[in-house]
Amino acid sequence: MNSLTLVFATLCIFAIAYRFYGIFIANKVLNLKMDRLTPAVKMADGVDYVETNKFVLFGHHFAAIAAAGPLLGPVLAAQFGYAPGALWIIVGCVMAGAVHDMVVLFASVRHKGRSLGRIAELEIGTATGHVASWAVLFILILTLAGLSIAVVNAMHDSAWGTFTVFATMPIAILMGIYLHVWRHNDVAGASLIGLVLLVGAVLIGPYVAADPFWSKIFSMDRPTIALTIPVYGFVASVLPVWLLLCPRDYLSTYLKVGTIVMLVAGIFVVRPDFQMEAVTKYVSGGGPIIPGAAFPFLFITIACGAVSGFHAIIATGTTPKMIGNERDVLFVGFGAMLVEGVVAIMALTAACVLVPADYFAINTAPAVFAKLGMETVNLNALAAEVGEKIQGRPGGAVSLAVGMAYIFSSIPFMKHLMAYWYHFAIMFEAVFILTAVDTGTRVGRFFLQEMIGHVIPKFNEKRWWPGILITSAIFTSCWGYLVYTGDITTIWPLFGMSNQLLASCGLIVGTTMLIRMNKAKYAWITAVPGVALAVITLTAGYQSVLNNYLPNQKYLLATLAIVVAVLMVIVFIGAFLRWKELLGIKTTVEDSYGETVVLDVPE
Repeated sequence: MNSLTLVFATLCIFAIAYRFYGIFIANKVLNLKMDRLTPAVKMADGVDYVETNKFVLFGHHFAAIAAAGPLLGPVLAAQFGYAPGALWIIVGCVMAGAVHDMVVLFASVRHKGRSLGRIAELEIGTATGHVASWAVLFILILTLAGLSIAVVNAMHDSAWGTFTVFATMPIAILMGIYLHVWRHNDVAGASLIGLVLLVGAVLIGPYVAADPFWSKIFSMDRPTIALTIPVYGFVASVLPVWLLLCPRDYLSTYLKVGTIVMLVAGIFVVRPDFQMEAVTKYVSGGGPIIPGAAFPFLFITIACGAVSGFHAIIATGTTPKMIGNERDVLFVGFGAMLVEGVVAIMALTAACVLVPADYFAINTAPAVFAKLGMETVNLNALAAEVGEKIQGRPGGAVSLAVGMAYIFSSIPFMKHLMAYWYHFAIMFEAVFILTAVDTGTRVGRFFLQEMIGHVIPKFNEKRWWPGILITSAIFTSCWGYLVYTGDITTIWPLFGMSNQLLASCGLIVGTTMLIRMNKAKYAWITAVPGVALAVITLTAGYQSVLNNYLPNQKYLLATLAIVVAVLMVIVFIGAFLRWKELLGIKTTVEDSYGETVVLDVPE
């Protein structure tokens, strides 16, 4: 099959989905209102609640949700062939992921920008909400550890990539000051400044790597990078959102979207054929990368590119506090998820245009690959062209970079730039992931402040600096410890399971809110994907504990998996009982905005 066919079909399906399904949900199901004041307007404080231009906010939201999942998950799932992954990405993104992101974002906007745990407390019940808060906190720690480990693997000992990633930070601060101090809301001017400086940083990167002095500074080893990333997360968590986090994420979006657009254009020009089979023999299990079968492990391996619980954390964290118009929920929530689906398809394509033997040689340890009975074809030539040792580099990042570089270098007059494109792709992956880490850390701080605030009310004061610093330090230390002591093979499977359980939680909480809003006839839109995802993910978790963690004596991972699963099951049971209660109410009332609802709850 030609890769162009898949890419073109995906773009058409997503465009149709936005035009019809997304607008249907916005108008008929959620009834988004332009004249209803959002938390960014009603609760503006200049720190967290900041009304933001919808295009800047789209950039921030997309940069925050698009992390390792849509890049590495599809690459790892290529073990099953290109067909299973492509189908799950396309169907899952439209019917589950985009719906999830839009509905959860809407719920938070209607509840003063509060967290998913607090929304569950208001919509389902106090006890269930508290359990949900603890579950989300556990999952967020595991998620940020998984994302950060992917950054460590992509950046360590790479002066070019590390320099470019670090350069985005002062550039973002300059953009933030320009937008909020020098030229208020001059988005075009800030964008031009950021884009010019970012391109300059990318072009300077090779010279930094070639210079002995600067190369020594930026060629950080793995432990140093593993310590640096949590420090950055702490700083991004405590600074005002307009100064570093939002402009940096917006800036990173230029790089992310620009690279994906170039990759799409490259596929249209090169039209590479898939070398991987549509369905491989590993679809029923026994693969060297993912030990289980495509069902259920495909659905937790490809997370963010199809549906992701981490998106619920962002959609109930920073983004709802910056939406100035409720109608923007469609553009930001539904639209950003579809773009992430395109990213996932491009990652799958980049992996599947490699010769299967080369793909498996990169993504497995040499001893494991030796048992597969395969002979590499282009691996040695590819390694020579990129100037790196690429065999035995599991995790997906290296094979994705090789696949992207292969497509780019196949464009006429670019063959001699293979090494440049490879290192550019490595840097691209690191920037892609790191923008989710800083936002996730800030949201984790929100969670801790809310939870500790139940016991020590002072922590509920959003501008109380001791509370901000203490909660940021505690939360960053938790996931930072896992990054420093763990590796991607131990953290990523647990991240996939917990992430998808959180996605099903977001859909089920959203269903509860729809039923309460007298929209029960539309509840299937969130209930069907939510319940299905819960069943599939719990099955995968059970198999992981029984067949992987316990036999390999990974007792900590087994314990964490069981704890997360039990907490989520409690939330699901509480939600189902709430559904029964709400569906049993035959009368309706008007809320404070004059809308007809089954039951009115506080914002």
